Amino acid sequence: MEQILINGGKRLSGEVSISAAKNACLGILPATVLLRGKCVIENLPDILDIKNYIQILRKLGAEITIEGSNTIIDTSSITYDKITEIQAECSEMRASYYMLGALLSRFNKVKLPFPGGCDIGARPIDLHIKGFEALGAAVEVSLEGAGYVDITAGKLAGASIYLDIVSVGATINIMLAAVMVSGVTTIENAAKEPHVVDIANFLNLAGANIKGAGTGTIKITGVKRLHPVSYSPIPDQIEAGTYMLAAVATCGDILVKNVIPEHLDSICSKIVEMGSGVEIFDEAVRVIGKRPISNISLNTMPYPGFPTDLQQPMGALLCIAEGKSTIQENIFENRFAYLDELRKMGADVTVDGNVAEFSKIPQLQAAKIKATDLRAGAAMVVAALMAEGESEISEIQHIDRGYDNIIGKMSSLGAQIRRIGP
Repeated sequence: MEQILINGGKRLSGEVSISAAKNACLGILPATVLLRGKCVIENLPDILDIKNYIQILRKLGAEITIEGSNTIIDTSSITYDKITEIQAECSEMRASYYMLGALLSRFNKVKLPFPGGCDIGARPIDLHIKGFEALGAAVEVSLEGAGYVDITAGKLAGASIYLDIVSVGATINIMLAAVMVSGVTTIENAAKEPHVVDIANFLNLAGANIKGAGTGTIKITGVKRLHPVSYSPIPDQIEAGTYMLAAVATCGDILVKNVIPEHLDSICSKIVEMGSGVEIFDEAVRVIGKRPISNISLNTMPYPGFPTDLQQPMGALLCIAEGKSTIQENIFENRFAYLDELRKMGADVTVDGNVAEFSKIPQLQAAKIKATDLRAGAAMVVAALMAEGESEISEIQHIDRGYDNIIGKMSSLGAQIRRIGP
């Protein structure tokens, strides 16, 4: 298996350009199922989850070509009889559940295994099912084997749907299912994340009628047909935040380019609270890391709160923050598994329920550590950049799922980082 080696203690500086948002692209790709004709998606990130989704679409019969930075997708010829061929890919990736909404909208039926992805706690799809049923679908859930979801519908119709908790996945899936349904569908308590807005913008450009994306109420007036478009997804706020935290971790000076600064408000606020400097430009953010790192209390929240996907890289920083710091994880109940890896590096951290308390240590020490999930992998990279000595990170397939060219980008900033193995 491949590994990443990092010789820590090097100050990072320079410029890094952020790739298109993974979570936006993972909603836009299944949305192309609804657009018959050639869509052009610009600057898709070169990550495993995107490659997996492209494989899913190809197996269904989509024609996909890559020309430079453009991915050209034509789903005109996809057929339902190929659906059994995508079972393996769907079971490996959480975002595969968007194929439920997309294929239900296109064929009025869909049967897929439960989604896979990172092991960060129970992430049920009951709110997705609630939305599909409200639209008029019949849903059967089987726990046989790995489990599957079987959805059929005679005719879908617009409905009013209230999400009991804010769910990004359910919000997007309902949008995909409802966009060409007759009547009006209203999603109350909808997720407000930037990639929800981006997917709505993509669909609207294709002829959909979606209003309110980015607010708690989304109104979808069904249309009869969508047309192909060219689209450039938003930049990835989580990738941007990771490099911003790497600047603080190494007492560095990094200009993070190709970002939407508004999407980074909560991250910038915490970096300033920790005592580092932040300068905001039209499409870039500069972070100047400083010592000492002040202790903070952090609660993960749905957007515009601090994102759960940056909780783990932030945890690496708090190992050397003054006094005691706390993180309260309010989104996923199993997102502290990475702390065992930080303890191998000398971290002094305790967990009580969904709260982790970090006590200051002078320095993280290099160790053999592993990426327990995607964002934990980012935390291991940040920790290794801070640590004294050479760290070895295994199970890096998790990192490859969400970070485009992390070796090259970190190297360009001065990190001593390399990939080894077969």
